[in-house]
Order: sequence, then C-alpha cells, then structure tokens
Amino acid sequence: MEEKLREAMVAGELRPGEIYSAPALAEQLGVSATPVREAMMELGREGFVEPLRHRGYRVVEMSPEALADVTEVRLMLEVPAVGRIAPLAVEADLSGLRELADELVSAAEAGELRRFIAVDTTFHLTLLEILGNRVLVEQVRGLRRRTRLYGLRDLAQSGALVPTAREHHELLDRLADGDGPGAEDVMRRHLDHVRGVWAGEVEG
Repeated sequence: MEEKLREAMVAGELRPGEIYSAPALAEQLGVSATPVREAMMELGREGFVEPLRHRGYRVVEMSPEALADVTEVRLMLEVPAVGRIAPLAVEADLSGLRELADELVSAAEAGELRRFIAVDTTFHLTLLEILGNRVLVEQVRGLRRRTRLYGLRDLAQSGALVPTAREHHELLDRLADGDGPGAEDVMRRHLDHVRGVWAGEVEG
C-alpha cells in the first residue's frame, strides 16, 4: 500500500499542496482505510506528506533546491559506479537490462507513467547490483524515493519522455563495449536530463 501511494506521489497523481483523506484514498484504491492510514503515516515520517489533524494529509512539495541536492548525490554515486561496471558487464548481465530499456521506451511512448517509473527504478537498481554493493543500491533506492516528478504527465503527453528513455540503450551500448568513460558521460548527461524532466522542464 505504501509503495502504491508513493508511486502516485512520484508520478504526480497526488498533487503537491493538496489534502487527501485516508477514507477517500481507500475508496479510490478499493481497500479499507486502516492500511492507507498506516502507509500515509510512514510517508509522513519520510517527508512525503504532512498530517493535518482531522483533515487528512497534505502532499509536501519538493523544492527545486532539494531536487538539485538529490540529483547531485546521485551523480556522485552513479557516474563512477557505471565506470566500474563497464569492465564487468558481459552480455549475460545486459540482456535483461536491454529488455527493461525496451519496456521503458514503450512506456514512454504510451505515456504510461507508473509503468515508466517502476521500470526505470528496476533498470537503475539492477544495473548497480552488478557491483554487488548492497549499500550503494539501497542509497540510490532511497534517493529515488525522495523524488517527485512534477510536470511528468504533461511531458509524457508531449512525447518528451521518449528521448530520456532511449538514453538507457545508449548507456548499455557503452557498457557492452567496455567503455567506462563513455558510460560515465552518458550517465552524467542522463541524470542531468532527468533532473529537468523531474522538475517539469523539457531539456535539450
């Protein structure tokens, strides 16, 4: 339940500044109010929502500064990580990732936001798992969970997510070639591009 609500917030389906009650969300999701309330309390501890007495929960907006901070830390972690992955990457490692990259493009083309978010998360975490460092994977997972994708729906409708999705194929091509510096360049560009997508901006 918590993950479903988190995905809805990340996708912008639950809007920043809006107040939502546990019973209303429960009815929308077809479940009882208790698990929704428990999930919202946990999301409140993570800073996603603000509990309002007798009113419900207000979705907390993520500032541009906070978004920039999250992206900066991801750059610090993921750029050198793909450089280290390059000499380890073999076709057996990358075949499943290529399927995920295909699905990302498909989701972007169809404007299926929740699928796009879920597959994108799986792609990046599966890629990092090649290094066998669970701390790294969990740190990146946590950073992604703190991010909300404002304006994503408008970008999806305009087709602006498709170039971002295709960057995953470019990254895999560099890794398949064992090109560490090239993979780092693609990841750096990708995360900077994604920051603009998260903020609801179309970047060139």
